[in-house]
Amino acid sequence: MTRIRALVAKEFLDVRRNRAVLLPVAIVTLVALVLPFATTIGVPRMSGQHLSDDADLVKVSGATGVHDELSEEGVIQLFLFEQFLLFFLLTPITGAMALAAHAIVGEKQARTLEPLLATPIGTLELLVAKVIGALVPTLVISMIGLALYLAGIGALAEAGVLAAMLTARTALVVFLVGPAAALVALQSALVISSRVNDARTAQQFGVLIILPLTGLLVAQFTGTLRLSASLLAFVGLGLLGLWAVMALASVALFDREAILTRWR
Repeated sequence: MTRIRALVAKEFLDVRRNRAVLLPVAIVTLVALVLPFATTIGVPRMSGQHLSDDADLVKVSGATGVHDELSEEGVIQLFLFEQFLLFFLLTPITGAMALAAHAIVGEKQARTLEPLLATPIGTLELLVAKVIGALVPTLVISMIGLALYLAGIGALAEAGVLAAMLTARTALVVFLVGPAAALVALQSALVISSRVNDARTAQQFGVLIILPLTGLLVAQFTGTLRLSASLLAFVGLGLLGLWAVMALASVALFDREAILTRWR
């Protein structure tokens, strides 16, 4: 644990020195904040029309269940804010890609990989430290964005919408599915990063996890699929299981001797 903590501290220091690497996650977080409020609050106020005037929105918003405490307008707002919440799944993935893709390639380009691999640190310790170092900063930004998101709902949406948002479903999206998806994407990018000389190649492979998440977003908005709390728990646990398998495979695939000799 001492070696892991030392390497994680080094990763955090690298992030502080190169804060621009967090720019993609900051941009995604900003979009995830602006788009929901512009669509749900801004457009109706500017147009002078209510969301409840749209029959299709009234129909699909019924997927949120029975909410007698909310008006018809409030139910639609709740439905839209629940859908846009899934954008926060992309925040940790985006940040993880920006950091993990440079985890090995960046070390090589900075000429710090050789001394690092020459230390007594084991492969598993190295990979765990790299994962933690890439995941934690992005999760911090994601949590800040989520706090602003919920605060905005409390301030701008109809009364009762925020309370209706604070459910097990929301907690599973934010604390289980989001981090688990980021771990899968991060682990894949980390392995690819150890096999290529170009960080962009590692990013392209790792970001493939966004494709199925995009499918979930589309299915949610069209009403084709309702991600219940039980389904989200299943997806989150499945992603954690996939990450565990990938982590074990990563240790086997990470050939530190070959990395040094092949990249000279």
